[in-house]
Amino acid sequence: MNKIKYFLPPFLTDLLKTIRNKTKKKLVVEPKDQSLELYSDPEMAKILDSWGERNAWIEIQHIFHQTKNAKILDIACGTGKVIEILNKNLDLKNVYGCDISELLISKAIERGIPKEKLIICDATNLPYEENEFDYNYSIGSLEHFTKDGILKFLRSSIKVTKNEGYHMIPVSKNNKNNGWIVNYQSYFNNSVEWWSELCEKVSKKYYFMDSSWEDEISIGKWLIVKKND
Repeated sequence: MNKIKYFLPPFLTDLLKTIRNKTKKKLVVEPKDQSLELYSDPEMAKILDSWGERNAWIEIQHIFHQTKNAKILDIACGTGKVIEILNKNLDLKNVYGCDISELLISKAIERGIPKEKLIICDATNLPYEENEFDYNYSIGSLEHFTKDGILKFLRSSIKVTKNEGYHMIPVSKNNKNNGWIVNYQSYFNNSVEWWSELCEKVSKKYYFMDSSWEDEISIGKWLIVKKND
């Protein structure tokens, strides 16, 4: 699959974008650690239930529409909304999820995701067997880790996956390395080249696809990472 075309308008009414617009942004070079308190906030759980419904969540269905029997891992699955979408719309019944937030995993269980398919864990050290999954994905998560955390996240996801992983990330509209943006949900807003330099440290087999997601300073990209031969 070399190209995926989406005929979708930019998602300019994104709830998360609204919060970003209302919050003063502070730029730093990079964080020393990742703040996790936000993911125990019920308000964040509400945001995670809706923010990607007009772009990323449609795109992930295009990506997995021919993988009915595959075993798939949703890394940083949040409230399980995307797992629910894949179950209902594509009849994918073998999608598992993990998240570091006990609150968000509890929301996924309330949604009806089987408890045995969910784990509370750190994405930088996934507690699964090598090659346990056919594919993995994350949506709007990887950019919130520290630089070292991104490397560990990717290495861990590659280890537990036979094929490729799909990670929806923001990259800067100005194609510059704007650094770590401190706001409601802090994240890296950097260039494709910055992400490529990180990927080179974990795999030589990676590429980018456009996403229709965007906000005032970022555009979405799908980072696809495979195992080295």
